[in-house]
Amino acid sequence: MDDEKFDCIIVGAGVAGLAAAMTLARNNMKFLLIEKGEFAGSKNVSGGVLWGHDLAKLVPNYWEEEDAGWERFINHRRLTFMDDESTLSIDFKSAHFNEPPYSGVVVLRSKFDRWLAGKVEEAIAESEYPMDSFIATNIKVDEVLMENDKAVGIRTGEEEFFADSVIIAEGVNNLLTRQVGLQDDYVPADHVLTGIKEIIRFDQNVLEDRFQLNGKSGMSNEFVGYATDGVEGGGFLYTNRDSISIGLVLGIKDLREKEKSPHDILSHFKSHPVVADTIRGGEVVEYSAHVVSSGDMRIMPKELYKDGLLICGEAANLLMNAGKAIQGMDYAMRSGILAAETIVEAKERGDFSSSTMKEYRTALDDSYVMKDMRGFQDAVQMLHQPMMYKEVPNLMCGFGKKFFTIDNQPTKKARELMSESVKEHSSWWNLIKLGIKGGRSL
Repeated sequence: MDDEKFDCIIVGAGVAGLAAAMTLARNNMKFLLIEKGEFAGSKNVSGGVLWGHDLAKLVPNYWEEEDAGWERFINHRRLTFMDDESTLSIDFKSAHFNEPPYSGVVVLRSKFDRWLAGKVEEAIAESEYPMDSFIATNIKVDEVLMENDKAVGIRTGEEEFFADSVIIAEGVNNLLTRQVGLQDDYVPADHVLTGIKEIIRFDQNVLEDRFQLNGKSGMSNEFVGYATDGVEGGGFLYTNRDSISIGLVLGIKDLREKEKSPHDILSHFKSHPVVADTIRGGEVVEYSAHVVSSGDMRIMPKELYKDGLLICGEAANLLMNAGKAIQGMDYAMRSGILAAETIVEAKERGDFSSSTMKEYRTALDDSYVMKDMRGFQDAVQMLHQPMMYKEVPNLMCGFGKKFFTIDNQPTKKARELMSESVKEHSSWWNLIKLGIKGGRSL
């Protein structure tokens, strides 16, 4: 029986699951990675920027590969405030970001996950047990097998597979996390968002000229204000190799209460005169939508471990947007690595009980993932206040119109123009309160 048993079964071949698998393979562990899609990434419609340097740890010198799974590296960041006819942006571009390992790379997940799965296969082949570890696709896991409240394997249809441990990396639709009793059956709608995205293709030369790209450089642009048509959330645009990803992240509860359609809001966003100029001449080649976590820690599972079991990535609701960037894939990658390292330690001890599994939680708490999530909870909640996607962007654009307009009249000082914009769109008292909150949260 022991010969037929894996050291670990990983459910889900997204970023978290693949990072865990790579770590296990390099530590000569016997594992089974199960993915319900036809191939790793086939069910994943998301994309965006993978921040940080963990990818370089998993795939050293990935930037030297001609057909690597990433699109472009980020050396240009932009935050844009919008009203109905204008935009005002905070723009930063630096050669500081041009040297690998890059601090952020744009990925399309269907391509990236498949590429990373290939790297895991290579690591399996180079391990001491090339015939004992597998990536199995097109298989849906129906149940985590539990004995005396300990995970001992999984069931798929009529088949059962056994292991000393199970890593759940199933994504935000965390049915298995609920099945094992670590999350309530009902998740309040105000704690989850819907992401909606289009891929718009351009001639590559047109794309690079329009966005001032050089070689494999790229940009990320977040939008606040008009983009969401008064619904909680924000917009984004990322440059891929020969296309852009453009879309929105919207509060599901606010959408429902305001009876608005995500598709209609995306059309509204794309019709903005500045955005319309930006995407002119492109061809929509893909449309997708999916649910994402809001970054509010109240949605997280009750715990991320129990006997023989660990939860990582979006299954653990590890995602945050504190205004600087949307971070999710980097959290997934780091949590997958830490989960696998805990399994390696458990195998060495011969102890897969919660006393060992909890070291994953300790390592995660000590990492930037949970430190940032805890440290910026106030910022996450502040960004979801109506003032942040209504009054503030209108005020910023109102000031921009006044400041940059030359009309052969006596020129007012910037402070006068700002005061006028504040009176038109908000009040100093509201801004003072927001500033106090911002100072505490950021």
